[in-house]
Parts: sequence; structure tokens; C-alpha cells
Amino acid sequence: MAAATALLGAVAAAPPGAQGWTAAPAAGRPYAYLEGPAGSVLQDSLSLTNPGTRPLTVRLSGQGAPVSFAARTVTVPARTRADVPFAVTVTADTPPGDHRGAVRATAAGREVRVDLRLRVSGPKLAALTVEDVRVDTTTGDLRYTLVNRGTTVLAPRLAVHAEGVLGTVLDRPGRALPLTLRPGERATRTEPWPDPPALDSVTVRLTATAPGAAPATARTEASFASGPALTGAAGLLLAAVGGGYAVRRRGRARTQRASAGANT
Repeated sequence: MAAATALLGAVAAAPPGAQGWTAAPAAGRPYAYLEGPAGSVLQDSLSLTNPGTRPLTVRLSGQGAPVSFAARTVTVPARTRADVPFAVTVTADTPPGDHRGAVRATAAGREVRVDLRLRVSGPKLAALTVEDVRVDTTTGDLRYTLVNRGTTVLAPRLAVHAEGVLGTVLDRPGRALPLTLRPGERATRTEPWPDPPALDSVTVRLTATAPGAAPATARTEASFASGPALTGAAGLLLAAVGGGYAVRRRGRARTQRASAGANT
């Protein structure tokens, strides 16, 4: 009840005709439309109409796009229309294609949202690289960095393959990653390897793909040697050495007995 009373009081306190103000793209267009290449500054204007009998103060802001105004706060005289210039800065890394945003005008307890449609021209290039591949030989985790080298937004996939001394030790087919990369954006990620070999020398190959982009591959090498595996390997080596020594001793003993019998 208190909130409703306060709202009714605010509406009643608004100047006569203030609630009828409008904000729209200049020249009566249904939405603001801008087109240009990345790295440019595009300009347009917003029409504010005050049909009331008192001046109206309007606050302006942008949403979803880097919008700047000639003035953030504009006072429109009674029964007057004011055209306010604004500009949209298209950054150099903005990918070609269609983008959406809005210009928001707020006054007398009401907000009007004007659609902003932006078309960025330029060639579309999909390019992806895999960099800085490393293997944590303690945990088996694979760390790598994906970099978008093109001009379009990419949704990458990743496949992992590892070869050891005796053959394949990991073969993980390509799967979609839970991320998208904007042009110039990079993401460092970790790929778990829960059961890496205990004792092996491996070559790991990561292959990243994305629609329209050529496959990107990176390789690295790592040596696994856990304590239990080393202990077991040492035991086998000692057993093999000891067995060989015993065989040699038995061979020498037989040779000596044979020589003694021949002399007798």
C-alpha cells in the first residue's frame, strides 16, 4: 500500500503532459540504423519530443553498444522537439556482421528504449590457433591456450591424442567446448587426464576446430615417472640382472666340472 501510494504521488507530481513525451530515431524511422567498417565512429541523432507545458529533463544512456552523446542530460522546453546527436564507436576487433544495441531515454519516471541496429562491414575470416601446450606430469592435466586470429566469433571444439612408447595412451575425440571467442580473444584452459601413464614418454597432440576455420594443431612431449613405477622397474631390472648373473655362474660351474672330468 505504501509503495502504491508513493507511485501515485510521483505520477501526480509529474508536470501536466510530461507522461506523453517521446524518444525516437530522427526522421521518423522505426529504429536507428548505422553501418560502417570496424575501427570507425558512426553518427546519428535521437529526437526527443516534449508535448507538456513545462521543460522536461531527459537522461540518455546506451545499452549493448559503445554509445556516446553530445550531452547525457538534455532539457527539452515545453512543446518542443530536440534532436540530440550521438555516436557509436565500432572498435577495431568488432567482427563483421549485424549487431544490436539500444539507446535509452529516461524522464518523469518513465524509460523509452530505442532499438539500435549496427552492421559492421568487412571480410569474414575464421582463424583459430592452439598455443602454449603444457603437460603437468604430476596430475596429468593438459594446459593450453586458444586464440581467435580471425574476424568472426568462434565456437571451438577440441580433440586430444597421445602416443607412448608402446602405442596410443589417450584418444579423446573432438567435442564442443563451453565457450566462444571474439576476434582477438584468447582463453587458457585445462583438459583433465585422470589416468596418465605411470612410466612412459609420450607425445601429446591437441587439435582445435571451429566452423569455417582450418584445424589448428599443437604438440608437446612429456615423460611420466611415478615413484611406485620407478620402484617396480628397478626391482625388475635387479631381478633380470641377478637372474643373468646366476645363469652365468651355473654356466661356469658346468664348464669347470666338464673340464675336470676330461682331465681325469
